[in-house]
Amino acid sequence: MSANWISTRAWLLMLPLLVVMVSVIGWPLVDTVRLSFTDAKLVGTAGSFVGIDNYAKMLTGSNFQRALVTTTWFAVVSVTAEMVLGVFAALLLNQQFRGRAALRALMILPWALPTVVNATLWRLIYNPEYGALNAALTQLGLIDSYRSWLGEPGSALTALIIADCWKNFPLVALIALAALQAVPRDITAAALVDGAGPFNRFRFVVMPYLAGPLLVALVLRTIEAFKVFDIIWVMTRGGPANSTRTLSILVYQEAFSFQRAGSGASLALIVTLLVTVLAVAYAALLRRAAGAS
Repeated sequence: MSANWISTRAWLLMLPLLVVMVSVIGWPLVDTVRLSFTDAKLVGTAGSFVGIDNYAKMLTGSNFQRALVTTTWFAVVSVTAEMVLGVFAALLLNQQFRGRAALRALMILPWALPTVVNATLWRLIYNPEYGALNAALTQLGLIDSYRSWLGEPGSALTALIIADCWKNFPLVALIALAALQAVPRDITAAALVDGAGPFNRFRFVVMPYLAGPLLVALVLRTIEAFKVFDIIWVMTRGGPANSTRTLSILVYQEAFSFQRAGSGASLALIVTLLVTVLAVAYAALLRRAAGAS
């Protein structure tokens, strides 16, 4: 059987999938690009061609710049906290102790919860009238009166980051725990005999095995955090005073709340481009890490 025939048959077998992908992904993407160059409304009019005005307006607007800063801060802080907590949790769960299996199972629960359920749970915890957080802090004497954690611009974003970390750090922990299982016991035992302390054993023995898997976790969580929508929409809807409005929230408001389909499409494409740049950069890091190993 010739190589050309094998290649042709492979393309024929993939043809149904390619048709589905073009129909489901390709056409909506092309139509979004077309809309981004018009002043179309969501309902009523197809709009007229305006060139790159939508892009210029979005990129230079204060709403976009503030949302970009909020999104970047949310992504950097939440992902950093998740990576640190995940590694510490993995190191703990890698030790031998009674009840380890049960604790491993319990750790999966926050990550397994649907995001809407997680957001609703934390919204109840932060409730300014009967929330568990206010009750606990008041009884401990850390605050004098109940606070509206999600109603104050200074604390709302931090409260969202805590809720996001609680849900997603188990994913990092599971990835790190799986990598720890590959660390040879004899190497760690030899390092202990040679007098290496806990920090040096982690840095020189354990970390080389964790680096690759943690980089994968970093890629996944950074991209997800940068396009976060659901947890913020359920808990604050971008408020108060737009202090938690991320780029995805801004896209939703522009396209659906204000019904400006043209500018909403241009903003969605800008966000897509930013996420693509992140993905390409991380893919390069992964290839470099794979080549180094």
